Amino acid sequence: MTSVYDYSATLADGTTASLSDYKGQVLLIVNTASKCGFTPQYEGLEKLHATHKDAGFAVLAFPCNQFGSQEPGSTEEIVEFCEMRFQTSFPLFEKIDVNGTNSHPLYKHLKSEVKGLLGTERIKWNFTKFLINRDGEVVGRFGSQKKPADIESEIMALL
Repeated sequence: MTSVYDYSATLADGTTASLSDYKGQVLLIVNTASKCGFTPQYEGLEKLHATHKDAGFAVLAFPCNQFGSQEPGSTEEIVEFCEMRFQTSFPLFEKIDVNGTNSHPLYKHLKSEVKGLLGTERIKWNFTKFLINRDGEVVGRFGSQKKPADIESEIMALL
């Protein structure tokens, strides 16, 4: 059975990270953007990450420019924005596509495991969140409207 641990992605610093590096942790994988109405969710994501990282939890952020071109910057600009504005400490990956023919393989897996509204796989907007259990299984999908604090109880149940 395929799990998120079977995938790898490029971190913002240009190194490749295998998601197996996060084996045994609860993960929240999020497609992010710096110029979106939901961008303030970075604050909530950082709070979740900081509060629960010692218990085996991590937020993994994947910037994406597919929704209203709301992530136009370079990787360096995105990192600077996140660190300066929201003091993020969770892993930030290079910009990817989450929909379409160039969709990152990890996102193809996430979308096929837990469907969205009306059974669709397509990501609707920035800040869609996928919750992963300690076995690397996708156990939840939350749309942009769902704030990070609103899913803390689901995270804690997995920790």
